[in-house]
Amino acid sequence: MNDISAPVPASSVRVLHADLPVNSTLHLWLKAMVPGIQGTISFISRNGKFGEVLATNAEEYEFRIYHVFGGGHIELQFDSDVTAVSVAYWFTPSDVLETGITVLHTNPGNAPPNLPDSYHFRPPFGWMNDPNGFGRFGGRPHLFYQHYSHGLRWNTMHWGHAVSSDYLRWRHLPIFLFPSEDLNARPDKRGGAFSGSAIPLANGPGIRVFFTEQQKNRAPEQEIQMTATSADLFSAGQAEVILATRPAGEGLTPDFRDPYVFKGPDGLWKMLLGSQSDEGGIILLYETDDLTAAGGWRYIGKLLVERRYATTAIECPCLLPLDGEPTNPATRWGLLYGLMTSEDKATGRKNLTMADVGWFDGKTFVKEFEQELDFGTDNYAFQAFMDGGTPIGIGWLANWADTGPAVDFPTAMTLPRTLVLSGGALLTPPIGAAESLRSHILDRTRLAAGEVVTFVNGAVEMLFELTAPGLAFDLQLDHPGVRLGVVADETGLWIRHEEEGKIGPRYVALGARPKRIRIFLDYGSIEVFADHGRWAGTKRIDGFEPVRSARLVSAPGTVEHATVWALRP
Repeated sequence: MNDISAPVPASSVRVLHADLPVNSTLHLWLKAMVPGIQGTISFISRNGKFGEVLATNAEEYEFRIYHVFGGGHIELQFDSDVTAVSVAYWFTPSDVLETGITVLHTNPGNAPPNLPDSYHFRPPFGWMNDPNGFGRFGGRPHLFYQHYSHGLRWNTMHWGHAVSSDYLRWRHLPIFLFPSEDLNARPDKRGGAFSGSAIPLANGPGIRVFFTEQQKNRAPEQEIQMTATSADLFSAGQAEVILATRPAGEGLTPDFRDPYVFKGPDGLWKMLLGSQSDEGGIILLYETDDLTAAGGWRYIGKLLVERRYATTAIECPCLLPLDGEPTNPATRWGLLYGLMTSEDKATGRKNLTMADVGWFDGKTFVKEFEQELDFGTDNYAFQAFMDGGTPIGIGWLANWADTGPAVDFPTAMTLPRTLVLSGGALLTPPIGAAESLRSHILDRTRLAAGEVVTFVNGAVEMLFELTAPGLAFDLQLDHPGVRLGVVADETGLWIRHEEEGKIGPRYVALGARPKRIRIFLDYGSIEVFADHGRWAGTKRIDGFEPVRSARLVSAPGTVEHATVWALRP
């Protein structure tokens, strides 16, 4: 054990400064650099040292909480030769929903990109994937997400958390769900708190969350379903098991995950889970008579079997009413789900997300029609809920085909979208508040005339309308890393994304004949919404180099009008 009172060589001293209100809470992650020598962070005020936190683990960062009741200026001091610090932030529990957390420290391995004009949601540090528990609670939209704090690579899963007033501008909140201590001991990717959903508490303010706990090589079940509650909307209580085993006799693989809980047309709480069998990808349906949804879950049956695209499992299913009250038998429902490891052989696109529209009576789903949710495929793990009478959803702006456990992969969430039934199709336009991102107009004439429009940064919206549906155009976007653009031709509408020396998938909405095209560019992404979201295409662009300019090539008389805006969050 090291002597924490011994003087520290000046060259290895690191000091973090914080000006804290009274009754502040610090969350810190630290680890020992040398086995057998404790890692230490000391807390120092003008009156001297008043506390410390210790860590003995030299493999993974250990989570520590420290309360500072008096407030004022403090220093957090540690010796970087023996102590590594991954993350440090503070907040005041009394108003954290209004003020969020203040991050004091990250490191180069987990720091977020510095993109001041970017308007997509990104975590304050570390890795992020699927949205979880997306909903409005306590009058505010909340977004939880799959998270690992200590690097930009997928690892032991936690739930990150943020809150908003408009779905576009987010305040980061404390980490919400933590894996078990055993899973947290080593960064070995053995499991954690995986995807799920959230509902309001039945007997007071707060939420109940549902999630999958995964632990590789656990017998007999690697994946079980858990629940926890939060009265204060930012910290979770003790999690409890609600489904310890898969349904027997269904021939399921160990895949058993991503609980989505919602109120059915019969007034009972329902739960969807993704799985797989020899038949293909499976969505399982459960229900409970418990008004709090805390227990009593019983298996109803297979809601859907997907046999196409060589899917190994269905992930992140969700189901919600689209065009009426859930109790009305005529109301059509949207069933959304991801097809893990799927591939469309015709285009090479992988990990497709499907949207089925039909009728749900509480026990069975009868499909009226189906479509892909996103022809760009980088809108994965899409989760939606009813905000009053409006269905709103958000997805992970990425695709598992492009990443893996050994890849640094900073990502974002998609623009939030509404779900609208119209003309026998499901439309997914961006929420109306997206117009509030417009900073100023860059162009009203040059793009329509076929001239080059130069951008001041990487955050841009373009809107143009053709004189007739289905007319051909080629929107050429100047990006330093890839050949990028949006094209309409005889095959349909497609996103050009071509890396030098690589043959990639063809991101196409076959047969699409759009008239109105709205495009959002950001650092590292493009989102295309044609005819008010009748066709939506989302594509992640590797890195954070901005698109520098655009030119719209088309035959004379094709473009009725075009406008380009600079965007700012």
